[in-house]
Amino acid sequence: MDLQALKNKYDIIGNDPALNEALETAVKFAPTGLSVLIQGESGVGKESFARIIHQFSPRRQGNFFAVNCGALPHELVNSELFGHVKGSFTGAVDSRKGYFEEADGGTLFLDEIAELPLESQALLLRVLQSGEYRKVGANKVEHTDVRIVAATNVHLYEAVKRGKFREDLYFRLSAAQIRIPPLRDRKSDIYLLFRKFTSDFSEVNGMCKISLRPDAIRLLEQYRWPGNIRQLQGFTQSLTAQVSVKVTPTLQRIEMGAQDLLPFMPREEGEPIPALYEGAQSAGQAFNADERQAIFKAIFDLKQEVDALKARIDRRELPPPPAEEPQEAEWQGQEAFTPERPLVRVEETREHSLSLRKSEEELIRQALEKHDGNRKKAAEELGMSERTLYRKLPPEYRKK
Repeated sequence: MDLQALKNKYDIIGNDPALNEALETAVKFAPTGLSVLIQGESGVGKESFARIIHQFSPRRQGNFFAVNCGALPHELVNSELFGHVKGSFTGAVDSRKGYFEEADGGTLFLDEIAELPLESQALLLRVLQSGEYRKVGANKVEHTDVRIVAATNVHLYEAVKRGKFREDLYFRLSAAQIRIPPLRDRKSDIYLLFRKFTSDFSEVNGMCKISLRPDAIRLLEQYRWPGNIRQLQGFTQSLTAQVSVKVTPTLQRIEMGAQDLLPFMPREEGEPIPALYEGAQSAGQAFNADERQAIFKAIFDLKQEVDALKARIDRRELPPPPAEEPQEAEWQGQEAFTPERPLVRVEETREHSLSLRKSEEELIRQALEKHDGNRKKAAEELGMSERTLYRKLPPEYRKK
C-alpha cells in the first residue's frame, strides 16, 4: 500500500515530511512484533498510528484494545489491566477478565502510559518480559501473548529522572519509537485540514463550505494550535456553524478574509472554542484592554506582512508556486477564486487599508502611553525602528 492510500484508509490528512516519516516508520515496525512507543502531543492522532501497526502486523486477526491509562482510577488500574477474582476487593462481586486476557493474540494500545502508578508499571514490565501476570486477588499465574503499543504526550525520560516512571520499563519500550510532529510544525497541512473539516461538516449539515483568502490562511497558520488536530477540527466546525448558511443553487461556499476570521480565532492558548463575534460596533465593549491590545498587535503584524509582500512584488520577487496537492477529494484540490463564484464578506480595498492604518495608529498610541511618550522604547516594543515609528506617529504626537 502506498503512502497516500494509507492516509486515505486511516483518514490521515497532510503531506508534511515529518508526518510521512512517522507513517513509514510505523509500517516498518508493524511486522516485527516489537513493543512500540509513540510520542506526540495530545490531539496529534496517536491512536491512528497504533491501529496501523496492528493492521500491518501478523496479529491483524486478533483483538485491538485502546486503553487511556490517564482515565483509569488508580485503585482500579491493576483490575482493569489484569482482571480480578470474585471478592478480591469491595465491589468485586464477580470475577472479571482484564485487557491483557481479552487482547491475547492481539494488540493493546496503552495511551498516556506515563499516568500508570509505579506498582502497575512493575507488573507491566513483567508481562513484557515473560508474558506472565496475576489477576488481582489470585495466586494463579496467567499467561498472555499481547503486543504493546504505548503512547505518551510527555517527555518520558524526564518522568524517569523525576522518579515518576521506571527506567527499566522506559528502556524496554523506547527501543522502537515513533515521533508524531505537532500541528504548529506542519504549517503547510493546517489549511488542508481546515478544508477537510469544513467540507465534512458542511456536507452533513447542508451548509456552505468555508474558504479562506491568503491573508486568512496566514492568520490560521500563525496560531500555535496547542490542542493540535483535535482543536483545529472543533474550531473549524464551530466556525462553519456560526458563519455559514444553508446551501442554495446560487451559493455554494463562503469566503473569509483575515478581518473576517480574526474575531473567531482562539483568544489565548488552550481555548479551542471560537469566541462569538457580535460585530464591529460592539467590539469595544466585548473585549477588555488586554484583549484589544492583542487584536491590535495581530492586525499590525498582518499589515507588516502585507507591506513586505507588496515590496517583494514591486521587485518582482514573487514566491514560488505552491506544491501540487493530491486530488482524492474536492477539498484537497486547488481552489480557484473567480468573479462568477458567489461570495460573501467582500470588503473594498480602501476600507480594508484604512481599518489597518487606524489599528496600527492605535497600537503605536498605546505603546507611547505605556512608555510616557518615549519613542525609542515604544519602537523597541513594537519591533520597528525609531525612524519608522516617527513616520507612522498618530496626529496628536507629531508636534510633541
